Amino acid sequence: MHGAQSSTRIAGTLLSAAALLGGVQSAAAAGPADTADVIDVATAGELEAALAAAGPGDEVRMADGTYRGNFDITASGAAAAPAGLTGSADAVLVAGGGYGLHLDGASHWNLNGFTVTGGQKGIVLDDADHVHIASVTVHDLDMEAVHFRNSSSDGSITDSRIHDTGHDGRGMGEGVYVGSAGGTGDRSDRILIRGNTIGPGVGGENIDVKEGTTGARIIGNTFDGSGLTGANYDDSWVDIKGNDVLVEDNTGRGTTNDGYQTHEVQDGWGCNATFRGNRSDLGGATGPDRYAIHVTNHDAHSCPVTVSDSNTVTGGRGLVNPGIPVTG
Repeated sequence: MHGAQSSTRIAGTLLSAAALLGGVQSAAAAGPADTADVIDVATAGELEAALAAAGPGDEVRMADGTYRGNFDITASGAAAAPAGLTGSADAVLVAGGGYGLHLDGASHWNLNGFTVTGGQKGIVLDDADHVHIASVTVHDLDMEAVHFRNSSSDGSITDSRIHDTGHDGRGMGEGVYVGSAGGTGDRSDRILIRGNTIGPGVGGENIDVKEGTTGARIIGNTFDGSGLTGANYDDSWVDIKGNDVLVEDNTGRGTTNDGYQTHEVQDGWGCNATFRGNRSDLGGATGPDRYAIHVTNHDAHSCPVTVSDSNTVTGGRGLVNPGIPVTG
């Protein structure tokens, strides 16, 4: 009897230990998402506090309304549990100056649905990787709308609407700006720009991809260059100075000169771009070149370009400037 009781106690102890271990393992496997919160906000003060407190897996959810101020995000989400900021197009961040929304060292965020307007710049990312912006509206700014800057890589902007930028008149109103001018230290690489409508009234290039950046993908966007000013050489929808850029299945109209341009402003940059399936309407262009694709630096070995015959153009002087091969 004593032996049977001992066996029962031992078996019970082992069962309890196994259950406890299983519970710990289940909790560990569940990860940080189990502790994630949905934080509903309806005022600028609540939004500021929520962004300061948000962590991996948390979602800050904005009610419709106006949020006046300059909003900063400085804490990161996690690869397995990104943080989020969401709202409808009627949840509007209105900046009186500076940046509407600034992600400063804050990686792994999803930004979805809301509107940013007013101020100097719309959404600015500094050293913020894996930030994905979707279905936002950004408009009426002094300078650019969305800027991936200071080596903010592996991010995206998709299905969004950008218009009426560059109100200060200095030709600094780019729709989407990737990298920084003046050197190659800003490695904002592998940025996806897909399915956006950019323009009218964009007072700079619809998209500007700077030297030092690699692997941008510009796919399925609609461009309206009617806001081009000619300042700072903004005379095309897309200006490519980075490497290995894919430009595919975009539609553009209303340029002053060219549709797409490549430039070498730093040695070894502005190379290996690929153009496929783009539709360009150059009607009304009055600039000196007027090509759908203007490749200003080309060497078949050191700085190649791929221009497919699947690109089409109406108006202007042709698909691509002389001397650039077109492939089948």
